[in-house]
Amino acid sequence: MTTTTRATPQSSFLPAACNCVLLIIFFLLLSSPSQGAKNPTPAATLCDPENDHADDGSTLRVFHTFSPCSPFRPKGHLSWEDSILEMQQKDVARLGFLSSLVAGKSVVPIASGRQQAVQSPTYVVRAKVGTPPKTLLMTMDTSNDVAWVPCSGCVGCSSTVLASTKSTTFKSLGCSSPQCKLVPGHTCNSGACNFNTTYGSSTVAFNLSQDTLKLAADPIPGYTFACIQKTTGSSVPPQGLLGLGRGPLSLLAQTENIYKSTFSYCLPSFRSLNFSGSLRLGPVGQPPKIKSTPLLKNPSRSSLYYVNMIGIRVGRKVVDIPPSALAFNPTTGAGTIFDSGTVFTRLVRPAYEAVRNEFRKRVRKAPITTLGGFDTCYSGPITPPTVTFMFKGLNMTLPPDNLLIHSTAGSTTCLAMAASPDKLNSVLNVIANMQQQNHRVLFDVPNSRLGLARQLCS
Repeated sequence: MTTTTRATPQSSFLPAACNCVLLIIFFLLLSSPSQGAKNPTPAATLCDPENDHADDGSTLRVFHTFSPCSPFRPKGHLSWEDSILEMQQKDVARLGFLSSLVAGKSVVPIASGRQQAVQSPTYVVRAKVGTPPKTLLMTMDTSNDVAWVPCSGCVGCSSTVLASTKSTTFKSLGCSSPQCKLVPGHTCNSGACNFNTTYGSSTVAFNLSQDTLKLAADPIPGYTFACIQKTTGSSVPPQGLLGLGRGPLSLLAQTENIYKSTFSYCLPSFRSLNFSGSLRLGPVGQPPKIKSTPLLKNPSRSSLYYVNMIGIRVGRKVVDIPPSALAFNPTTGAGTIFDSGTVFTRLVRPAYEAVRNEFRKRVRKAPITTLGGFDTCYSGPITPPTVTFMFKGLNMTLPPDNLLIHSTAGSTTCLAMAASPDKLNSVLNVIANMQQQNHRVLFDVPNSRLGLARQLCS
């Protein structure tokens, strides 16, 4: 079965998933209404932290880092080339984190060092934590389980923290708590449940804690999360992280009676008027006839959303990829995952080179140039072949906006995917957020399926 997609015109702007682009793009796009957007909510109302109506029922707005609601918008000007290089570097850190998960090396001693310059996230949702509630813009992360919240006294955190010492519903969990036993590598100091981890280029120290979490209209008392005490490095989301994985202590595990371990999101592009998509929690309101592919289980890394990619088609040709480059292997962690935190899709080298070589052959335009980690760029616009990720039960055909990046002047066009960096020795193929944007992606854990359908995310 094949998901029908419709190619959209190439944009002269950078794609939605970019972490850094020229600030002028932000203002230009804000002044241009999104095609198909109807009666958009004014940005001032949408962004009001106390406006509970901006989120509705069990549906939360999803904001890109360049949203009017985001405090993470870049303050200065970067050239297009520098923007691409910067987000590639952040992707490498993200891939390092994913590789450490697969290798089982996520728990390390906390490092000492200078305070960090916190990293801008890609997609965030608004959550309220504590009593009285503190509004936080938390990074969506499908490859993490436990939520992270910066707490009072955190060393290296941003200035926006939960006043945990003043929240009347806050509780620090002890080592004897059942939740602490779910945390690998935890330690006990003065009876508290402590643990350290790595995230991208950062190391983080936590205390396991509980407080009231409110998502849209749903209050969740006694929600267990990691209270950040200290960070070093440059990768920690500044206002915390909402873990959407499927392992212990994830949102799905803690709210199974409310959301039935089901959610979907639609990641917005820059052409969306307010740069906002949606995170829909629970089975109610999900697309009833969405095409889906089975979710695969990796017992050693239960949080990751593995799927069975059986091939990749460029144009009408299924390219020749060694079966081992796509095969799911629970022992090594090899296979294909959907991830909300990586910007550009990364394939293991044999798979990427097969796709790239066929793409170049079909474009038939010289010379080919490079830009950082992108090795297939052209001077000026091109007419690209389609690229289709083939999964058991559905195909994901990428329209040009999910396949190419363009300079603001249209003078350079690059294939927006790359091979996993050699130094990481990664065995993962990662379907990243640029390729997911303007799709409704459904994570239906009880039925072990991932659904996918094209949708304008605005």
